Amino acid sequence: MSHAPRIRTVVSCTLLVLSLGVGVTGCGGSDGNPLSAKPYDAAGQVAYNGPAGSQKADPDKPLEITAKGKDGRLTDVTAVDGNGRYLAGELAADGTRWHSTAPLVAGAHYTVKVSTENEDGSPGLRTLTFDTEAAKDALEVEFGPDAGKYGVGQPITAQLSRPVKDKAARAVVERALKVESTPSVEGAWYWVDDKVLHYRPKEYWPTHATINVHSNLQGVKIADKLYGGAAKPLKITTGDKIEAITDAAGHYMTVKRNGEVINTIPVTTGKPGFSTRNGVKVVLGKQYFVRMRGETVGISSSSADAYDLPVYYATRVTWSGEYVHAAPWSVGSQGSANVSHGCTGMSTGNAAWFFETINEGDIVKVVNSIGDDMTPFDNGFGDWNVSWDKWRTGSVLAADAKAGQSRVNSARLRPGV
Repeated sequence: MSHAPRIRTVVSCTLLVLSLGVGVTGCGGSDGNPLSAKPYDAAGQVAYNGPAGSQKADPDKPLEITAKGKDGRLTDVTAVDGNGRYLAGELAADGTRWHSTAPLVAGAHYTVKVSTENEDGSPGLRTLTFDTEAAKDALEVEFGPDAGKYGVGQPITAQLSRPVKDKAARAVVERALKVESTPSVEGAWYWVDDKVLHYRPKEYWPTHATINVHSNLQGVKIADKLYGGAAKPLKITTGDKIEAITDAAGHYMTVKRNGEVINTIPVTTGKPGFSTRNGVKVVLGKQYFVRMRGETVGISSSSADAYDLPVYYATRVTWSGEYVHAAPWSVGSQGSANVSHGCTGMSTGNAAWFFETINEGDIVKVVNSIGDDMTPFDNGFGDWNVSWDKWRTGSVLAADAKAGQSRVNSARLRPGV
């Protein structure tokens, strides 16, 4: 596109200033162009349906701005809440009316700037402020795990205070839950059920990453009469990539740090009828001492398989009671046979080393067992046993994007944070 006309205009202005020896009133001042003048106070030209005085607006009602009289029209309206989120709206073609097309945020302070022009084309401006009523029914969000340092397999969790079933409402919630990592990675939320979401990257987290989690949901309308509540932000970091891979058929565990083998340990896993689960598990915690009893996993005290044992250096990988731990009573079978009730047993010395090396969020994987596969969500963190393609189907936003659908209510709010 040619810029010649603009260049000629600038030259003409310069020549005019030089020849007349005066200011720029002939080319850029308020006398030359009414749009360059300071906006006049448009209070007399603008009306709105907001509250009067100290009253607060009902967030369930749309905001409407109208032009008063016949000598002016609206040219632009911007409404922003205290967190920098813009309220979407629509301006009539004739400039007589603007109305919001998205719900107001509950419990928020709004600043509305209304631009106008009169019959002569001169610009006017009116600034309005008002507060909205707080939500009577708020959806709270609690992120997990606790702040701290974890292994690269640790998923992020979001626990909702009440169920969210509707797809459009889920999209609002999911869009507002932000997970940002440094280095950046691709990731997605997965709706485990109506009240629980898990977030994981496509691959494991990077080593020595920083992950920040926060919610933009506070005050946002989710469904009829339901608004988002407060959520405490979360920050976690990751350490080295520690992987413990147990070959149940070979009776050995291989431990890697950042891809390099640092130890190979003879082990025993679950015997027939109690076979250890195959698949990827995430370390849930560590206990120096645990008393393990068969009754806690449904084994009768009168059964030949009953047990009541003091166990040391216990690293937990499922909620149902699967551990990696010291098993001095089975040292003779470690490296050659599977004789446990489902746990991975090793010598006390090896268990102490493993206990000191492994951390919450690290990866424990079992292969070549005749047992069942680790389930994704009901027995710990089996999230990594779900393929990435399937994981994305558990996200309302990712599933819609993959199907080529437009995002639900994409213009509802444009968060500034």
